[in-house]
Amino acid sequence: MVLTGCRTDQASPGEPRPAPSEAPPASTTSASPPSRPAPASPARVVVLDPGHNGGNARDPKAINRLVPAGRGQTKPCNTTGTATNAGYGEHAFNWDVAQRVGAYLSAKGISVVYTRADDTGVGPCVDERAATGNRTEAAAVVSIHADGSNSAGAHGFHVAYSAPPLNAAQGQPSTSLASTLRDRLRAAGFDVSNYLGRDGLAPRNDLAGLNLSERPAALIECGNMRDPAEAALMSTSDGRQRYADAIADGILAYLS
Repeated sequence: MVLTGCRTDQASPGEPRPAPSEAPPASTTSASPPSRPAPASPARVVVLDPGHNGGNARDPKAINRLVPAGRGQTKPCNTTGTATNAGYGEHAFNWDVAQRVGAYLSAKGISVVYTRADDTGVGPCVDERAATGNRTEAAAVVSIHADGSNSAGAHGFHVAYSAPPLNAAQGQPSTSLASTLRDRLRAAGFDVSNYLGRDGLAPRNDLAGLNLSERPAALIECGNMRDPAEAALMSTSDGRQRYADAIADGILAYLS
């Protein structure tokens, strides 16, 4: 099956779970590190949505099935996602980063829910991913992706949010979440996208996971897997930890 870039996933919509030693350790001091906000309330739920899945390519019938996508649209259930030119899959990157983010949030007393349980299955569909956030009454829903643009020089991250909003949660709460994530990624040294969005933010009306959300939600395209420098960073454990730290910081800042 031909790999499809992330913009054709939810827009038309890693590797194995890191070993405990790879997960960022919880602070052993009574004070939070200076760059991280204080722990959020234990009652708060954060849904992490690692885009795509490792088994999607083996079941095209399942992932091509049309599902509701909001605003009167339908979209394919899911796609395979993109990959680096060396073959490192976006689904694996998304899974690995989400696990690292979740490990840190859990250490801060936040209840973390994932939209998929592993990186070997098929789906779930984009409408079901949105439903997970709605059912859990999540304080924030963050979808983690990477892009696959072949445009010359295309690089950088952007954070998408639903616009125009379809409900109250898609208004100020979602734009605040997106802006906070953008700020923390930029503060961590990541470049904003030079080919999509503006100043690292992208208002969208065609992303199913955002259209169908009744909770504050944002989708991060961490970078372009076809850009050599960003592909190299995404393909390393240290690089994925950098992304995870920035995303976790953004979520904690939003919740504080």
